[in-house]
Amino acid sequence: MSDTITFRPDKDAAQALAVLTRDGTPVSTAVRAALIDAARERARSALRAEAKALANDPQDRAEAAQVLRDMETLRAW
Repeated sequence: MSDTITFRPDKDAAQALAVLTRDGTPVSTAVRAALIDAARERARSALRAEAKALANDPQDRAEAAQVLRDMETLRAW
């Protein structure tokens, strides 16, 4: 069983919760889904930032190009 969490929504959070529950979705379900969505988006954002940093890193790009050249020599045809 999970911990019970309580919070006091501000005006914006209350409006968002109203939107998420307008179709009859229970508050607990809406909050759980919103938390999971937010965590996923944060993870995606971190991955995008890391990919952007790597794409802008000349040393990493040179190393990746070298790996591709090395792998080309392993091709059968």
